[in-house]
Amino acid sequence: MSQIIYKIAPEALWREAEKNGRFTGAPIDIADGFIHFSTADQVRETAAKHFAGQMDLLLIAIDGARLGEALKYEVSRGGAPFPHLYGELDLKTVLWVRPLPLGADGTHQFPALEAE
Repeated sequence: MSQIIYKIAPEALWREAEKNGRFTGAPIDIADGFIHFSTADQVRETAAKHFAGQMDLLLIAIDGARLGEALKYEVSRGGAPFPHLYGELDLKTVLWVRPLPLGADGTHQFPALEAE
C-alpha cells in the first residue's frame, strides 16, 4: 500500500529548505508543533481551504513510510485522519517536487497523484 503524502509550500520557502538541507515547516507548522501533510484524497481540499488564490506554490510528494514513528495520523478537518510529522522533514524522503499553478478558473491545477 502506498504511503505517499503531500505538502503544499510556497516555492521560496521550499527552495530555502533545499539550500539548507532540511525543512522545519511553514509558519503554521512551527506554530502548531508539527508539519501538516495531506493524503492524495485530502490535498485538493487543503489547497482550496488554506491556499486559495495563492501563486508560486509547489506540491511536494513524500514517502510517508520512510518517516517512521514521527509521522502520526491525527483527526482533523471533518473528523478525517491527517498525517502530521513531529520533527523535521528529511529531504531524502521527498519523491518529487512539482509546480502547483493556478488555472484560469482560479483553482490550483494538480498533477496526477498516487492515491493511498
